[in-house]
Amino acid sequence: MRPQALTLHRLVLIGSLLLFAAFFLTPLYVMVSTSLKSMDEVRNSTLLALPMSPSFEAWSKAWRSACTGTDCGGLRPFFMNSVLMVVPAVLISTVLGALNGYVLTKWRFRGSELMFAMLLFGVFMPMQVVLLPMSQVLGWLGIASSVWGLILVHVLAGIPSTTLFFRNYYIGLPDELIKAATLDGASFWQIFWRIVVPLSTPIIVVTLIWQFTAIWNDFLYGVVFSGADSKPITVGLNNLANTSSSVKEYNVDMAAAMIAALPTLFIYIVAGKYFVRGLTAGAVKG
Repeated sequence: MRPQALTLHRLVLIGSLLLFAAFFLTPLYVMVSTSLKSMDEVRNSTLLALPMSPSFEAWSKAWRSACTGTDCGGLRPFFMNSVLMVVPAVLISTVLGALNGYVLTKWRFRGSELMFAMLLFGVFMPMQVVLLPMSQVLGWLGIASSVWGLILVHVLAGIPSTTLFFRNYYIGLPDELIKAATLDGASFWQIFWRIVVPLSTPIIVVTLIWQFTAIWNDFLYGVVFSGADSKPITVGLNNLANTSSSVKEYNVDMAAAMIAALPTLFIYIVAGKYFVRGLTAGAVKG
């Protein structure tokens, strides 16, 4: 291929990528720019216009004093509920998935393939199917309408996915490592913590990001299983956007949406490259 043709090909490719990037980033730009405008500027300017006098007043109101139904305490309590729910749910479901994957690949037993098939079925099962039985279980345990109940629901819902990730990754680990460690007298837990876990960094990162995103952005379980004092950020954002008032404050709604999205955006910006590495290392192969 001639140098001129090669240069033209690269220019077309780069231009196409920039066009697609601009297309997908336009909604984010609209949200950020609108959240930095006053309502007068929102009404008098175009959707894509830059804010003339940027201000975080809408962000402050969305965080502290925006009305979500009859309560006008902003998104702060909902945000904290999500943090209290997400952190333990992600960590517990990741650890359980790692243990399941470890057992189902390196310590197989009679019926292990059937057990994995049943767990795999949970990945594709509609969430609506478990609403009623899960409500009964939470009631029996005495943790209905609480953050602890939401943690349990998300842990149980996440185990099939985390097990699938770790199982498919651990298939690629040499069985000789486990056999050699067993011959040296290492126990089940010693092999897991000292050999398997240190080799699992890529898939651990993938699973943490996957679970964090899924749990943080969940609305169905949050609205069904939460109580008045345990609603997550997605429910708070929905209540804020649907609260009627004399004037619809689009800048506050956009700021609230950005507040709800910031944790997942931060996770992908900071750890996105590790997520891609984990996928290419065999996280979804099998």
